[in-house]
Amino acid sequence: MNISSRQLDAFIALAQLSSFTLAAQRCHLSQPAFSALIKGLEDGVGVRLFDRSTRHVALTQEGAQFLDAAQRIRADLGDAVHGLREAAALQRGRVSIALLPSLAAAWLPPVLALFHARHPGIQLQVSDLLSESCIAQVASGQADLALAAIRADTEELQAEWFCADRLHLVCRADHALAALPAPAMADLRDQPFIQLARHSSVRQYLESQEQAPPLNTLLEVEHLATVMGMVRAGMGISVVPALALFHFVQPGLVTRPLADADRRRDLYLVRRRQRSLSPAAQAFHALALEHRPGAGETT
Repeated sequence: MNISSRQLDAFIALAQLSSFTLAAQRCHLSQPAFSALIKGLEDGVGVRLFDRSTRHVALTQEGAQFLDAAQRIRADLGDAVHGLREAAALQRGRVSIALLPSLAAAWLPPVLALFHARHPGIQLQVSDLLSESCIAQVASGQADLALAAIRADTEELQAEWFCADRLHLVCRADHALAALPAPAMADLRDQPFIQLARHSSVRQYLESQEQAPPLNTLLEVEHLATVMGMVRAGMGISVVPALALFHFVQPGLVTRPLADADRRRDLYLVRRRQRSLSPAAQAFHALALEHRPGAGETT
């Protein structure tokens, strides 16, 4: 049995006004068309909902029972439609982003602040994770979008190039390499090296390069803040992406872009394939592309 919203509106109007003429006017229908809606509803449910006479219209016992349910259904439908309209107008909704910690700490905050200022009703969720975990969150539906160093083009996922993050040497200002305006990876050979953990995208990139010189790893650590502390203490040098250089704006430290033209980490914006983004996620997607790190920072 199919009951239309027009039938529910007609039923509620007649129950409240007890007049076919007044109820038809409220529903902007002719009286014959209105009467046909009521008759169709009664035929569909199989019981009489109104007792009628030439002067009187009243709910039957079954009609009174149905009225409460009809009003709840109409209110729920109205709330649902209102919610959809608010979502379309970016007044309500949710967007979840998974991205690398270096992006989450430096690039994301001003972009997210701008998004929140424009759309304060949108709920935000941020997960700062390594690339594999970012991709897993999108694949599972926990995140709408991911920014990662993996080009995840699969049957379930699609990736678009986001930016190129140039690699930089970081060392103490009194280190011999600080005198080079743009050292090459070959210049780093045999220098004590503070290495990021093997699951980091920078470490994976460095080890994937066919002609990269072997690095003299002194320490392996998890976090860029720890790399900074070790370099500042004179334990060694390291290589980090441009988007993480804010960690190394410290007295006594210098950063130098690597001269090797291909020493850059590509980052990708990943989403589920053949799945539409919500209006909120689509708005953030557009804003992220508009404000992605510029060529001056990442080439």
